[in-house]
Parts: sequence; C-alpha cells; structure tokens
Amino acid sequence: MSQIGKYIYCIIEEKYDRNFGTIGIGNHKDLVSTICYNDISAVISDTPMSKYVINRENLTDHEKVIELVMKDYTVLPVRFCTIASTIEEIRRLLRRRYQEFRRLFREMDNKIEMGLKVVWKDMDVIFQEISTSNKLIKTLKSDMDGLDANVKIEAGKEVQKALTQKKQDEKNNITRKLKRISVDIKENKVIGDSMLLNLACLIDRTHEKEFDHTINDLAAEYENRFFFKYVGPIPPFNFVNIEIT
Repeated sequence: MSQIGKYIYCIIEEKYDRNFGTIGIGNHKDLVSTICYNDISAVISDTPMSKYVINRENLTDHEKVIELVMKDYTVLPVRFCTIASTIEEIRRLLRRRYQEFRRLFREMDNKIEMGLKVVWKDMDVIFQEISTSNKLIKTLKSDMDGLDANVKIEAGKEVQKALTQKKQDEKNNITRKLKRISVDIKENKVIGDSMLLNLACLIDRTHEKEFDHTINDLAAEYENRFFFKYVGPIPPFNFVNIEIT
C-alpha cells in the first residue's frame, strides 16, 4: 500500500478549518480542506506519494480546485504536483514563509487574471501588405523570376524581418489600451506566424466589466483583422506560482 501524502493546491487567508468538498485531484474523490497557521491556510487533499503525469486531465483537476476556492478568497496558487508527506510539514512551511505569503496577499488582494489570445484572420493579407509597403522586398521579388536561390533566401529573410516589425507595431497598439486597466501584463509564447499575442493580464476584480468592454471595443475596431479570444477570471497563475522546496 502506497504512503498517503498531502497535495497542496494554493494558500489562502483563512484562520479556521474549511472544507470545499470531495473534489481532490485524480479519481479518488478526496476531501479538499485547509491546514491553518495563524491567519493563513494551505488548501490540501489526501493523495498518494507519487508524481502526477502532466496531462490535461490532471492539470484541469488542479486548476478547478483553485478556481473554486478563488470564488471566496484571494488565492496564491502552488505549483502543480506539490505534495507534502505530513500535515506538520505543511505547518512548518506556513510558519517559515509566513511573511512572504503575507506580502503576496497584499500584492494580489482582490486581483484576478484574464488570458487573451489575438490571431490574425488572414495571413495572405498581411504578407501582401508587407510586400506592398516594403521597397526592398518589392525589389527582391521582382528579381525572383530568374529563380536565383540567394535572392529567394534574402527575400524570405526580409519578409520575416518585416513581419516581426509589423507584429511589434500592432502588439503595441493593443497592449497600450490594455495597460490602462491592468495592474500587470505578461507576454507568453506565441505559436506560428498568425498568433500576434498571448497575454496574461492581472486586473483588479472591480475592473472586470471594464476589461470586458475594452476587449469588445478592440474586437469591433479590428473586426476584419483579428480574432480575439479571452478566458477569465482565473487564478493569477502567471503572476504567482509558489514552489515548495
């Protein structure tokens, strides 16, 4: 029989015991509850002392617990698959890092994260704009009829250079408006040429409707140019991700 440990989901401001239901990670339906120290608590559930595979199902289970807790609390998310061997180990953690957690609670008080992806609708249009506006690319393309390999390579490099600059210019136009209502913004990795932005925006809960309106206004302004897809509110995973060592 495997040893049972304590899976840690997040840290919250709570000085009393609290149960959140049998929603623990995995298929065991373990009770999610709190372990307290002074006025802060770790949200935990029983779990085997073994690593969870990083897959969609396990990550979703982890995040769902934190999202449920977030309905009532400011949360400090803990890194996926953080497992303590005993309750006392968790209490020692809360005691040792108490001042750090209190500082993070002040910084994250009433904050939520909104995720935003912006994608160009038609890359053919974008490449046409680049070819039309860039004199060097126009010149290089006019010389490509001879099928000179070096000319093709040079043209390809110039197109990528121009595309990078175009992305930066259009990214600036969008993020400038989002910065007005965001406490912080982080740019995550984009995939492919067509994705312009993959943002995590930290906002105050009181500005959630204003954020919605801003995205709707941007979507209307760039209706024929971009797809806007955003999710939230979610816990501030991109701004706090506590690692237990």
